Amino acid sequence: MAKSAGKKTSPKEPKRAAESEVTYRTLKDLLPEERPREKLKQRGSQALSDGELIAILLATGSFGETVTDLAQRMIGDNGGLYGLMQQDLAVLTHYRGVGEAKAISLRAALELGRRLAATGPEVRPQVGSPEDIANLLAIEMGALEQEQVRVVMLDTKHRVMAIRTIYQGTANEARVRVSEVFKESVRAGAVAIAVAHNHPSGDPTPSAADVSLTVDLEKAGKLLDIEVLDHVIIGRGRWVSLRRLGLGFSA
Repeated sequence: MAKSAGKKTSPKEPKRAAESEVTYRTLKDLLPEERPREKLKQRGSQALSDGELIAILLATGSFGETVTDLAQRMIGDNGGLYGLMQQDLAVLTHYRGVGEAKAISLRAALELGRRLAATGPEVRPQVGSPEDIANLLAIEMGALEQEQVRVVMLDTKHRVMAIRTIYQGTANEARVRVSEVFKESVRAGAVAIAVAHNHPSGDPTPSAADVSLTVDLEKAGKLLDIEVLDHVIIGRGRWVSLRRLGLGFSA
């Protein structure tokens, strides 16, 4: 993730219209499944963006700005989670709606994340086969009623750095852009990835679209120097590896 350049500075608040002209938006304006807490309960923490996770910590926003908008703005202003982690309490409390208590909770959560990332690599699972990917994801993803696409980001020894949900689709499909699959992996410095998605029907048989996506992923991975280890499709109680089936991979 992008590091903050130079010394820490307080982000400038954007110009706001007069309060009489501001539309007061709250989380109640969102559909229940779009609210961070409800989304986490229904889909799991992996389905939430960085901004949505921060929004849960902040709990409330301010006049004219929902907590999710505030969280996303804080991340954007500071160049990502890494930059946000570097900021001190004075900078965090500069944001309207973020008092000292919220800033302290946020700093504590980000520090826990930093310590977890620094945990010895020997405690992180290693991916050496499709079975390892299935062991990480099959139980949870096999029970989903909507199609999800997840990316397992790996280091030089194929140890898990992170797992991200990049798409949540309908009961029948999840439309995937290849660039989105690699975006966070490039930022995180991953050298390899494994991709997995589920078929809510329960049948993990690959479709023509699944094979085509795999072809595109492998091509993009070679351009970015990120190895695509496998594309695993998960059904209910069953899964298949496209690499093992010889589908979509050149070798």
